[in-house]
Amino acid sequence: MRKTKKEESIKKLEERKKALKTREKLKKKKPDFVRQESWRYIRLKENWRRPKGLDNKMRRKIKGWPSTVNTGYRGPKKARGLHPSGYEEVIVRNVDDLEKINPVLQAARIAHTVGIKKRAQILLRAKEKRIHVLNPPKTPEIPTETAELEETAEKLETVEEQTR
Repeated sequence: MRKTKKEESIKKLEERKKALKTREKLKKKKPDFVRQESWRYIRLKENWRRPKGLDNKMRRKIKGWPSTVNTGYRGPKKARGLHPSGYEEVIVRNVDDLEKINPVLQAARIAHTVGIKKRAQILLRAKEKRIHVLNPPKTPEIPTETAELEETAEKLETVEEQTR
């Protein structure tokens, strides 16, 4: 007996949540990887840089020196690349891109190049399809219905005609 797509996506979602919990536990144990001697010199930032020197204590993993980045600190394979909410991020550039999104497993992130009008249209369509948007606009001026969108478009056109 074959499972339906909905059952499969619910099972995947449960696996992802479990992997995200594991990732959080591992993240607490993971040390802060700092650049060698960044604590000693103000001019060096703490941003990670791999130690490469021949006699370097960190590279040689000598006791008492900070630990270096290794593959052993990686998170679970199923949790890699996921948003902390558990959704897989999909960049949306227009309303048609929302059709390709699975609302159970994926969430939309509106591209930074999208303007206010198209952003509002995308938000409306996402609400209809019950798709989670990771970066909704913070401005309250965005129209929420298509009628309001048309009114604002008409107002803009009349203003443009008057300025000509």
